[in-house]
Amino acid sequence: MPATKLTDIRTVGASVYFLPITLRVPLKFGPETVASVDCLRVQVTVEDRNGKRASGWGETPLSVSWVWPSTLSVATRAERMRAFSLQLAGILAKRTAMGHPVEIGWDFVEGNLAEATRAANEEAGGEEMPYLASLVAFSAFDIAIHDAFGNLHGVDVYDTYGPEFMNRDLSQFLVPEPGSGVNFQGKYPRDFLIAHPPTRLPVWHLVGGVDALEPQDLTGQEPNDGYPVLLGDWIQRDGLRCLKVKLRGTDGAWDYERMVRIAKIGFPLGVQWLSADFNCTVKDPAYVNEIMDRLLQEEPEIFARTLYVEQPFPYDLEANQIDVRSVSARKPLFLDESAHDWHFVRLGRNLGWSGVALKTCKTQTGALLSLCWAKAHGMPLMVQDLTNPMLAMIPHVRLAAHAGTIQGVECNGMQFYPAASEPEEKIHPGLYRRRHGELDFSTLKGTGFGYREAEITRNLPIPTEFRG
Repeated sequence: MPATKLTDIRTVGASVYFLPITLRVPLKFGPETVASVDCLRVQVTVEDRNGKRASGWGETPLSVSWVWPSTLSVATRAERMRAFSLQLAGILAKRTAMGHPVEIGWDFVEGNLAEATRAANEEAGGEEMPYLASLVAFSAFDIAIHDAFGNLHGVDVYDTYGPEFMNRDLSQFLVPEPGSGVNFQGKYPRDFLIAHPPTRLPVWHLVGGVDALEPQDLTGQEPNDGYPVLLGDWIQRDGLRCLKVKLRGTDGAWDYERMVRIAKIGFPLGVQWLSADFNCTVKDPAYVNEIMDRLLQEEPEIFARTLYVEQPFPYDLEANQIDVRSVSARKPLFLDESAHDWHFVRLGRNLGWSGVALKTCKTQTGALLSLCWAKAHGMPLMVQDLTNPMLAMIPHVRLAAHAGTIQGVECNGMQFYPAASEPEEKIHPGLYRRRHGELDFSTLKGTGFGYREAEITRNLPIPTEFRG
């Protein structure tokens, strides 16, 4: 019999909300340009072995263009993800398995999630919803379970990732690379987290593929809402020092010129670092190598200040096992879309990837376990955004603070839909507005993720309720 604790919980109910948001300016994801998104917000109720109950909150954007590249309409994919989210809520409300949130989340992903995805795809017919889409939908519930666990026991989420609360050590989830000397026995997530995490972090600004950089790029269709439009205005207003550059991956000349142009706008204004994000559109490492080599030869300062390259290659890593060592020999190469869980991180490392970009939208549980596997094997970390607004920002930023990233955290919700987070910003002003190139989240406090959601005044729609 596996060990159990009185602190173990099970899920007994879920409430599901869909919060539509319109982007103030479009955001380009690979071949698609996004104008709106639904945020999935859930409240999950849990019960411990003594019958004591508490609830927690989780949220994530259902960013179909990122999780489900397809010729299907955005509306069709979004509806499939919404329907799947409701199916997940029904399953979780009736689930009897008990344990720590990491154990509940891992067991669900390893078993129930795949089963639910297959069933949903069979019912819908036509093109299958990919695993990444189902993982993102489940992430809101997983985050809520972690939050509820902390609330139930009156502690911060990050104080629960040790043997006092967990029944299983990391050896029950993770397998080390043979010959690495890594041993997960007797180790817990807490052993790989920053002991004294900061409450301020450098923040990355996303420069989208259709963003206006200079006045000549303006079309006259830009919003007049008091927020910046041009890159230089963003840099100066927010004191930005880090820019993530979205590239096409299909036009080498355009991508090169985009990097150069952005650097020449940003560097004189105080920008220190760039990253290059090709969004899974590249098929041949030579494409990236040629751009990096040209930068090194013609623009050595831009090359030197390009901190890392993010996910140029197709996100289905198993189907596209490309040897990428030539790219990582030039610049650190980070898995993003491909890093579904630690299994894929291990595969990526064997193919030559350098590091991992963690995302809470692939579950808090999965992010923690990938973090532990990567750190144990010497892989550097970043924490990347999914244009997280509202409550979704908080677990995202807290993961970055506890992970120990190579340079801060990416947060761009304030670029694309700042008004969406105004109720949360009133309670956490330093989190939803970037100042001096940083986020200040010292206002997060209390149990769970420290949302302080009772103080946030937001009118939510009537939820869809599920009870066990």
